[in-house]
Amino acid sequence: MSTHRIECTVNGEAHRVDVQARRLLSDFLRDDLHLTGTKRGCETGICGACSVLLDGEVVKSCLMLAVQVGGHELTTIEGLAHDEELHPLQKSFMQCGGLQCGYCTPGFIMASCDLLNNNPNPDCDEVRHGLSGNLCRCTGYTQIVESVLHAAKEMNHGN
Repeated sequence: MSTHRIECTVNGEAHRVDVQARRLLSDFLRDDLHLTGTKRGCETGICGACSVLLDGEVVKSCLMLAVQVGGHELTTIEGLAHDEELHPLQKSFMQCGGLQCGYCTPGFIMASCDLLNNNPNPDCDEVRHGLSGNLCRCTGYTQIVESVLHAAKEMNHGN
């Protein structure tokens, strides 16, 4: 199988690696870079558990090939915390109960990052719409929405 050399930045760290042409981005992140926060769920793009940021925009890593990220910047759930300080979304999901089993949580948080980058002060309906590409089988979504709204307030408090 053919391989391609890609250069990309993942969570602020430059990588230059050879990847197989058909290697999924989700597999590259989990198996090659050992960033296991990105979850494999449905592997069809429906559940959103594999959501990451590509140049600041949310994408589903199970629908992309690793070779497609050459020259780009990726952020996974592991890249949100800085100097051992959790991102406000990570804190809010813990404080507001936006997680139960936690499997879908990284994808929800990454989708929420994209949402809040584009709309720093969303209302409840905007959060629900913004997260409609992610599925949770445990929480019923109310606490997830509350977590995002809480994080938005915390993030805007300093502005």
